[in-house]
Amino acid sequence: MDSAAARHSDYALGHSEQELERLSHQGQVFAPFTRQLFEQAGMRPGMRVLDVGSGAGDVAFLAAELVGPSGEVVGADREPAAVEWATARAHARDVTSVKFLVSDPAEMEFDGKFDAVVGRLVLMYYPDPVAALERLVRHLQPGGLVIFQEFEMENMRSLPPAPTVDRAARWMKQTLSASGARTQIGLELYQLFLAAGLPGPQLRMDALVGDSAGFPYEILAGVIQSLLPVMEKLKIGTAAEVDISTLAERMREEVAACNGVVIAPALIGAWSRKTV
Repeated sequence: MDSAAARHSDYALGHSEQELERLSHQGQVFAPFTRQLFEQAGMRPGMRVLDVGSGAGDVAFLAAELVGPSGEVVGADREPAAVEWATARAHARDVTSVKFLVSDPAEMEFDGKFDAVVGRLVLMYYPDPVAALERLVRHLQPGGLVIFQEFEMENMRSLPPAPTVDRAARWMKQTLSASGARTQIGLELYQLFLAAGLPGPQLRMDALVGDSAGFPYEILAGVIQSLLPVMEKLKIGTAAEVDISTLAERMREEVAACNGVVIAPALIGAWSRKTV
């Protein structure tokens, strides 16, 4: 959901201004998990990094912090609106070590090789993630890092059960799956890396857990808002059922009423190095 980089499958979340703002908010929430993954994988100052499916730009900005002024980050996304948005954010932040391109990096050539190829919530939208990985690895120099962080959505739930939270989770999973996204690809990463000719990756899993005050219900409601046109088209849910204007608050109130917690989809990170 961080990317508009799908080649042939439908990207059900769309690229509205509301969705790009939601991605930026989501990026802030996930940033600690992704930073820990990049640092553990070995991202260092001076590296040249390719961010696949850069979306609103948050992963690219995070990588730029880690590689420093002596490094370079290239973010690539197929959606012009996302690239325009990310470029404007870079200018507003006066970040000069990051540039964004309209492209699918699995299908293009670059001047020079990269030290790392990274992506967050992007392989889940490729119809053939193994083929995508094989093409992306071509952009790496020998020994270069391959780092991807993807969802495992089956664990998302509330406890004790909060009906509106669990209904929203079902809407999200059903709609993304029906549109071609791989909602459990996080658990597939080990096999995908091997199938793409990479050494078996190291793995880590992170998940956001929060109570009525500590969970970002607005992000989940924003996902449902972006998915709603596709949900209605596929007859998964209706605008009347969703009642988007009150969805976040209803979820929060239900969790508060039962002194419960909500666990978000797990983020599974995998990293390996190109051997030749």
